[in-house]
Amino acid sequence: MRPSRIPRRDLLALGSVSPLLTGARRGQDASPHRAVSPGARRAELYGLLGKLPDRHRAVTSTKTGEEERDGYILEQWVFDLNGIEPVPAFVARPRQSTGRAPCVLFNHSHGGGYTIGKREFVDGRSYLQPTPYARALTDRGYVALCIDHWVFGERSHATEEDTFKAMLWQGQVLWGMMVYDSLRALDVLLARPDVDSRRVATLGISMGSTMAWWLAALDERVTVTVDICCLTDFHTLLARKALRLHGVYYYVPSLIEHFTTAQINALIAPRAHLGLAGLRDELTPVEGLDIIDRALQQVYAAAGHAERWRLLRYDVGHQETAEGRQEILAFLDRFL
Repeated sequence: MRPSRIPRRDLLALGSVSPLLTGARRGQDASPHRAVSPGARRAELYGLLGKLPDRHRAVTSTKTGEEERDGYILEQWVFDLNGIEPVPAFVARPRQSTGRAPCVLFNHSHGGGYTIGKREFVDGRSYLQPTPYARALTDRGYVALCIDHWVFGERSHATEEDTFKAMLWQGQVLWGMMVYDSLRALDVLLARPDVDSRRVATLGISMGSTMAWWLAALDERVTVTVDICCLTDFHTLLARKALRLHGVYYYVPSLIEHFTTAQINALIAPRAHLGLAGLRDELTPVEGLDIIDRALQQVYAAAGHAERWRLLRYDVGHQETAEGRQEILAFLDRFL
């Protein structure tokens, strides 16, 4: 069954929603919709993302540079993913490699760093461990791609709020356009001759974490998912009156009428999925983590692959820990 719709009066008086949300939480069980196929649910989820460009439109790529950097080769690209504006990107590959390598789509975070974007992949970020992921992944023999998302990096020519509002007027959803670009970037990555399209991971922190689990839920080509510090239960966020903590990009019209967070993530099963969270991170309330964890434990156990789901929690805020980085790399090594 779908989660209960929250009446407008309850949304306007969030202090009184907890009894209502109790029922919604009970609905976050092992299976999203037993009577509906995962493929149909993926189509339903994709359909909530507003008016999107043609999923099968031709994509073009232009390589603009290449350099050796910190032990790996960094390629600079500009993609035409959506037919609206160019998408600058980095591809990091091992300096020496033979054959087809496992690949990773790295999703950069938000953090108010509109001018940073894909540079997080090569330069790191204060809430990530010191070794940037471009170096960490290529050291293990992986090929990795990171794009600038709408309003970030070289695409930061308009504000997030203006972009969100302009898109909304046109029937578009900012998050939907971001997810679309990620799906098409995955198309580009898997078309590379040095990539093994059977071994595909996606990972990120914060906004990049949310992108990782949305992308994996929608695209079965992703075989390994790692989300860091943004596995947020929607209904718990409502009950906490904490919607302000997430950027406007995060919100998709009518989403909670169709899906809970656990139900989106259940679409990833039985593929390998590692979540990492901070116990003091307000963006992911602990009671919400408990809801998602219980549901996904049931999903993966029912699929006969309980070992493919893990949620690790650390006594920190919104940040990646040294122990977490070790767990992430070990998880990739095991399942990728």
